[in-house]
Amino acid sequence: MKTFFIKTHGCKANQLESDILKEKLSNAGYKEITKPDCADIFILNSCSVTENADIDALRTLRNVKHKNDKIITVLTGCSAQLNEQSLKQYDFIDIMLGNNDKFDIVNAIQTRNSSVEDIFNIKEFNNQFIHTYSKTRGYLKIQDGCNNYCSYCTIPFARGNSRSNTIKNILEQIKIYTDSGIQEVVLTGIHIGQWGEDFADKQTLLNLLEEIENTNIKRYRLGSLNPLEINDKMLDFLAESQKFCPHFHLSLQSLCDKTLAGMNRHYTATDCLDLIENINKKFTLPFIGSDIIVGFPDESDEDFSITYNNASISGLSAIHVFPYSIRKNTKAAQMKNQIDEKTKHARSETFHKLASEKLQTFINKNTGTKTTVLIEKNPDKHTGKLKGVTPNYLTVYFDSTGKNLCNTIQNVEITALNKDNRLEGKIL
Repeated sequence: MKTFFIKTHGCKANQLESDILKEKLSNAGYKEITKPDCADIFILNSCSVTENADIDALRTLRNVKHKNDKIITVLTGCSAQLNEQSLKQYDFIDIMLGNNDKFDIVNAIQTRNSSVEDIFNIKEFNNQFIHTYSKTRGYLKIQDGCNNYCSYCTIPFARGNSRSNTIKNILEQIKIYTDSGIQEVVLTGIHIGQWGEDFADKQTLLNLLEEIENTNIKRYRLGSLNPLEINDKMLDFLAESQKFCPHFHLSLQSLCDKTLAGMNRHYTATDCLDLIENINKKFTLPFIGSDIIVGFPDESDEDFSITYNNASISGLSAIHVFPYSIRKNTKAAQMKNQIDEKTKHARSETFHKLASEKLQTFINKNTGTKTTVLIEKNPDKHTGKLKGVTPNYLTVYFDSTGKNLCNTIQNVEITALNKDNRLEGKIL
């Protein structure tokens, strides 16, 4: 029996797609193993959001082939889609598969054939059901591609135009999950706020959420959203929902109007701040995460300060900060006044401190509250603690009751923040 190992870089969509590939290979008689060096086939489902992501992909494959020259290496994902021609020179890559071609993984391995189709030829969502799922939280891909063409981003070229999965398929996957005992789903994709725009009747994400509300799933979360894709009508619906987890991730990228315009983002800093304030008013202790890029071309010290100060006064719970990375064939790569790496690093470090403070403040606000958790693990063998996740995306540890509570939703009280900065609680 041939064995395989899959390594995944990047987003939640990639993580789900890797799980789909595992199911396809297992159904075809291949066996997944946990030691990559011992596998017959090594598959890397790659990311290409930054230059470092591409470098990591090459380094990983080179190292695998160096340790075992008999292993079959497969590169798929965004790096393969974007860099097919330049990657052909490397003899440590045996097979390359584009983002749409990856789902033909079994045939590709059996024939040793590479395939990277022009992603813009793909006009419809490529639905793939997943039936065997070992996690307690089920990811559900509702959409692929992106129509935004932000000036710094290659994702539209790696994923193509936005394509939406049908309500029928989405509801069927939710039923598969609930029938297998899954309590929570995470709606993911490349730009889920564009779900339904490609349908003839121009549906919206809210239309989909209204359908999901009537399923048997106990909880659902949303992936990353553009600030303009969350209006009062959606917030009012979510605030009344008995199933929505108040966990938002806003794709902000900057909080300076000049920088946002250069990025080709079609909103202002005030739009973002107003939205964050509105979410905090409508929900009790919502988790509001965000992305911020520092060091975008022509970002002056003043521009950076504007973003930093706006983030400081905002009601954000968490901030994911990363330095701007030049990506080939993007408008930002051709812009003047590129920021040097030293300045990018300094701005990142400054923002990381703020991010830590924001998250700590949010954690402290939750201490002493009563909530629910989805138990993700049985007692840890080292600590003896159960681990669960709250609707607002906090991890809580608490003493075991001696019962098998994995994949159950429990009422808990968050009692303390321990010396390791972990929230502890008790089952009520």
